[in-house]
Amino acid sequence: MDNKNEYLLNFKGYNFEKSLVKMQIVENIEDFEIRDDDIFIVTYPKSGTIWTQQILSLICFEGHRNRTENLVTVDRAPFFEYNIRNIDYAKMPSPRIFSTHLPYYLIPSGLKDKKIKLMVVLQAPDTLEGYIQTFLDGNVVGSRWFDHIKGWYEHRHDFNIMFMSFEDMKKDLRSSVLKICTFLEKELSEEDVDAVVRQATFQNMKNDPQANYEQIIKHEIGTRNDAGSFLRKGTVGDWKNHFTVDQSEKFDKIFHMNMKNIPLKFIWSMNEE
Repeated sequence: MDNKNEYLLNFKGYNFEKSLVKMQIVENIEDFEIRDDDIFIVTYPKSGTIWTQQILSLICFEGHRNRTENLVTVDRAPFFEYNIRNIDYAKMPSPRIFSTHLPYYLIPSGLKDKKIKLMVVLQAPDTLEGYIQTFLDGNVVGSRWFDHIKGWYEHRHDFNIMFMSFEDMKKDLRSSVLKICTFLEKELSEEDVDAVVRQATFQNMKNDPQANYEQIIKHEIGTRNDAGSFLRKGTVGDWKNHFTVDQSEKFDKIFHMNMKNIPLKFIWSMNEE
C-alpha cells in the first residue's frame, strides 16, 4: 500500500480517494458474498455514474419511480468501495445495485458468475487546464483512464457485462433505457418507461435532491474547494471550451496511441440544441 499524496491512497496499483475509501472492504473483497441478481455499475470517476445510478434505481424499484419511497440514490446504489453511509450490504434488499470505480482485477471474484450483471459506463475523457498531464499519468483517483477502459474491455468475456456510453445515453435516452431493461431482463410498461426517461433527464436530476448528491457532498463528505455543483453541465464536447489547439492535438495523439486496438467508439461532440 502506497500513500502517494495527501488525497490518494494506492493499493495494488490503483488510486483511491484516501479520505473516503473503506479499506476493510477492499482488502477483504474476495470474501464478499455475491447474489445472483446483484447489479454493478462500473465507471471511471465523473463518467455518468450518478446518472446511471438514477436510471437503474428508476428501472428496478417502483417506489423510486413513483416517488413513494424517500431513498436517495447513494443509499439505493451505494459506492461499493467507499460506502460513505456505512450501509450493511448483507441487509440490502434484492436486487442490490452497487456503484464502483474499481478496475477489473480488484472486483469480487464472484462477479465472474455469468448471472451477475455488470454495466460498464464509458465517457470520452474531459480534462481541464493544469490537470491534463496529471490525468494522463494516472495520478488521480481512478488511476489511468486508458487502463480502466482497456482492462474492462479486454476482460469482457469473463463477465456478464454490457457497455454503455454517456454520449449514447445523451443522444437517445429512451433507447438507452430500453436497452438497459433488456439487459436486466426487466419488463416495464410504456408508462413506466416514460416515467424513467422523464425523471432521468439531466435537468430533472440536477433539481432532485434525492438524485443529485449536493446535500451529501456539502454536509457529509465536504469539498476541498469551491468547484461548483457536483453535477456540472451534462453536455458532450465541453472540452472545446477549455482545450487549446496544441492541447487538443497532444491529447489526440496520446489517445490514439493508447486506444488504437480497442474498437470502442466515442462521440467527442454533439449538437444538443
